Amino acid sequence: MKGMIGIVLICTASMGYGQGLIGTWQLTEEKTCFTASFEKSDTEKELEQSMSKGSQTAVAKIIKFEKKGTGEEGIFSKGKKKGASLTSFKYSVKDKELQLLDSKSGIITQRFIIDEVSETTLKIHDAMKDCEVKVFSRVK
Repeated sequence: MKGMIGIVLICTASMGYGQGLIGTWQLTEEKTCFTASFEKSDTEKELEQSMSKGSQTAVAKIIKFEKKGTGEEGIFSKGKKKGASLTSFKYSVKDKELQLLDSKSGIITQRFIIDEVSETTLKIHDAMKDCEVKVFSRVK
C-alpha cells in the first residue's frame, strides 16, 4: 500500500512540470557559456544601455508548448500575425528533463534541465552545459 502511494506521488510530481509548461513563452534572458565567463565593466554596461535605447526593435522569440506533447518556436515581429522561422517539434518531460524531439523522426534534438516553472517564469539550462541558461516569461 505504501509503495502504491509513493508511485502515485512520483507520477503526480513529474506530471506537474509538463502541465506547468503548457502555454506560450517569450525568451527574456539568455546566457551562453561565453557571456557567463566574462564580466562586463561599468563602462561597458553604461554604453550597452545607451546604445540599446535608440535601436530597440519589437522582435520576440516565442516557444509554445501544447497539451498533446507538441510545440513550435519562432521569431515574431511587431504588427505581424505569423512568426518567421517557425519550427514544429514534439516534447516530453521526464523528471526535471525537458526533451525536444524532431516532429517526424522522434529523435531527441535538444535536452534541457528545468530549473524553475511558475505561473510567470520558466528557467531552463542545457543538459550538457550548466552555463547555458534561458529564462522565459509566460505570454498566454
